[in-house]
Amino acid sequence: MSTFRVYAIRYAEREGRRGQHFHGYDDRWDEPHPTAYYVWLAVSDGHTVLIDSGIRPERAAGIAGMTYLASPARTLAEMGVDPTSVDHVILTHLHYDHTGTARDFDRARYVLQRPELDYWTGPWAERITREQWLCDRDDVDHLLKAGEDGRLLLVDGDVELLPGLSVHLVGGHTAGMQVVRIATARGDVVVASDASHYYENIREDRPFAILHSMTGMYAAFDRINELAGGPELILPGHDPEVLAVHPPFSEALTGRVAVVA
Repeated sequence: MSTFRVYAIRYAEREGRRGQHFHGYDDRWDEPHPTAYYVWLAVSDGHTVLIDSGIRPERAAGIAGMTYLASPARTLAEMGVDPTSVDHVILTHLHYDHTGTARDFDRARYVLQRPELDYWTGPWAERITREQWLCDRDDVDHLLKAGEDGRLLLVDGDVELLPGLSVHLVGGHTAGMQVVRIATARGDVVVASDASHYYENIREDRPFAILHSMTGMYAAFDRINELAGGPELILPGHDPEVLAVHPPFSEALTGRVAVVA
């Protein structure tokens, strides 16, 4: 089995409030609660895999309070990784902050759970108007075109995508939310992405405010814990603490890229 090196790449940040990030009201709802925006890179001797692709700079410019640090492709180049070497882009789900620059990796094969695509191209997403802002139709159209060109792999459930790297359908946050398990020298890393936005979500058993299924969120927490080699090897989707827990890639990229394993 191959082992990978894993990096967390922060491409943007925004000041939020606790009430935006946890389901249900509590007395701390109005406390500041920073949001970090990540993609993740997994590199082995034979493969370069990007997990999620972030927000398009144009959309980020219209989000109040957001600071856009650098596109994922630019950061990869700063790390010495040629963006054209990315052979797979795994999309954990189809929210705008995870799909926005997928088109920058036009040599890669996209990997997505079939239930996620079915939801966002089916009748329910059109009728549930409160969710429509979360998905950019241009991003979905790009993926559908990639499918016509043979570059979209739709999976159903748990699949070993590459030796040492597998995807796992968990749902909860979205209809087809998936997490990624990666074999590393430190043990199995799990990119939870938005199945657990913050360490606190999974540690305190508190779902995020935006969800497709409450029971699915709890089940996702359990599945992540089962898959990971330990709590320190779980990577939440938006927690600034990731960059404090793991060492920086380099002095120049401190605060932007962390070495997970």
